[in-house]
Amino acid sequence: MAHKFKVLNKSKLDSPKRREVLPAKEILKTIGIKKSDVVADIGCGIGFFTFPLSEAVGNEGIVYALDIEKEMLDDVEAGLLERNIKNVRPVVTQEYRLILENNYVDVAFLCTVMHEVKMREKFLKETNRILYPDGRIIIIEWIKKDSDFGPPADHRLDKNVLKRNLQRAGFKDIQITDFNNYFYIADARKK
Repeated sequence: MAHKFKVLNKSKLDSPKRREVLPAKEILKTIGIKKSDVVADIGCGIGFFTFPLSEAVGNEGIVYALDIEKEMLDDVEAGLLERNIKNVRPVVTQEYRLILENNYVDVAFLCTVMHEVKMREKFLKETNRILYPDGRIIIIEWIKKDSDFGPPADHRLDKNVLKRNLQRAGFKDIQITDFNNYFYIADARKK
C-alpha cells in the first residue's frame, strides 16, 4: 500500500534514531560508491544521504539531488551553502519523469522511496532510463515486518515483490541483502 511521506514531518528524516539505524557513511562504503561517480539521489528529502554522497564521490563526481517537493530541496540548498558543497545539483522532478537525460548517471540511489510509489515498474523503468549502460540502482527499503521505528508493516515493500519489479523494469544481477533489523539493500544493474 503506497503512501506519501508528508513534508510537514521532514524533521523525522534526520533524527538520532534514523542516524543510528541508517549510518550513511557505512552504507555508502558497503555499497561501493566511488570517487568520480555520478549519482542520482532520487527522493533525496532534506539531504540525509545527499551530503555523505557528495563526500563519497569527491570533486570529480556529481550528485543530483532529486525530489518532487521543492520545500525538501530548499533544505538541501541551505545545507549546500552552509557546508560550501559544490558538487551537488538540486533538481525538482516529477515522480514518473526524472528530468535528467538518458544514460546520464552511474548510480541511481533510493532510500525508503519505493514503498511510497504506486506504479513501481513505471518508476523503475524511468530510473533505468537515466542510468548509463551497466549502471547500478541501489534501493534501501524497510524490511516488511512491524518494528519500533518506521512505517507499519503493511506500508512496507516485500523484497521479493521489489525483485520482480526490478526484473520487469530491465534490471539484472539483482542482489538483495538485509542490512540490519530494519532495512534491506537491493543492488542491481541496468541490462
